Amino acid sequence: MTTLLNVEEMSCQNCVHHVKTALEAVAGVSEVSVDLDAGKATVQHEGADVNAMIATLDDAGYPATVA
Repeated sequence: MTTLLNVEEMSCQNCVHHVKTALEAVAGVSEVSVDLDAGKATVQHEGADVNAMIATLDDAGYPATVA
């Protein structure tokens, strides 16, 4: 499955790294691609909980919503 997330508060490549690392830690996530300019993260997963992805990003300081 693929889920596209809108991610706020990203301003640099360090933010991209934090978002990618946080999402990769969610159970079931297999691949993450983050587009800083678009403010989006594309998450490849096997039925991972989308609410868990959003909560993980919120906890990391990057509010997110499903795109």
